[in-house]
Amino acid sequence: MFVTGNAAIDLSGRVAIVTGGTRGLGSRIAAALASVGCKVVVCGRNAPSDLPPGVTFHAADVRDPDQAKALVDAVVAENGRLDILVNNAGGSPHAEAATASPRFFDAIIKLNLSSAMYMAQAAHAPMQAAGGGSVINIASVSGIRPSPQTAAYGAAKAGLLNLTQSLAQEWGPQRIRVNAIVVGLVETESTAETYGDADAQAKVAASLPLGRMGSGDDVAGAVLWLCSDLAGWVSGARINVDGGGERPYFLDLVKGS
Repeated sequence: MFVTGNAAIDLSGRVAIVTGGTRGLGSRIAAALASVGCKVVVCGRNAPSDLPPGVTFHAADVRDPDQAKALVDAVVAENGRLDILVNNAGGSPHAEAATASPRFFDAIIKLNLSSAMYMAQAAHAPMQAAGGGSVINIASVSGIRPSPQTAAYGAAKAGLLNLTQSLAQEWGPQRIRVNAIVVGLVETESTAETYGDADAQAKVAASLPLGRMGSGDDVAGAVLWLCSDLAGWVSGARINVDGGGERPYFLDLVKGS
C-alpha cells in the first residue's frame, strides 16, 4: 500500500501494462504499481535478468501495431481485464537536425509517439469492457521547450501531449482517463551518458529550483496518483514532474540575476 499524506493508494485487483518497463523509469513505475497490489506486465524486445515481485514480462516491440495488439490481447487473456496502461517506452540519441536521416526521424517518431497510439488503441476495448481505465503517457520537458540535437524526440513528445488531450476528450464518455506526465531531468542508469560526470550532474541538480535531479520514484508516485481514485476527475492533464522547471538561460546573462 502506497501512503501519501492521510490517503492510501490501493490498486489491488487491477491489471497494468508498462511499456519499456524493464529498465530506467519504467522499471520503477512497474515496481511501484506492483507494490500497491497491481498485476503488472512489462514489455520489451529482450527479457530482463530479473523482475520485481508481482511483475511479469512479455516480449513485444510496441512500434509494431500488430505486436502492440497481441500484447494487450495476451494480457487480457491471462488476467481477464486491463485497467492501466503506462506508455513509457521512448528515448533518443543526440542527432544534428540538418544531417539526421529520414529513417532516423521516422524511427524516433514511431518509438515516442506512434507506439503510444498503437497501445492506446489496443487497450481501448478491454478498458471499456472493464468499466473504465487509466492511460498515462510519459512525456518530457523536451516536448514543451526547444530540444536542440533531439529535435525529432521533442517533436514526438509534443505530439504525445496533444494526443493525450485528444484521447481524453474522445474516451471520457467511456470512463477512460488519459493523462500525461511531463518528466524533467531525472537520474537513471544512463545519467552519466546524458548529463556527464558527477561534477556536471551536481551542477545540473543545483540549477533546479528544488536543488536536485528527479528519481524514478518521483515519477512513479505521480503515476500511482493518476491511476488512483484520488485522481478520478483528472483527465487530459499534463502533470509536470520537473523539480520546479529548468532555469531560463537568459537569466544568467542579465546583470544582477
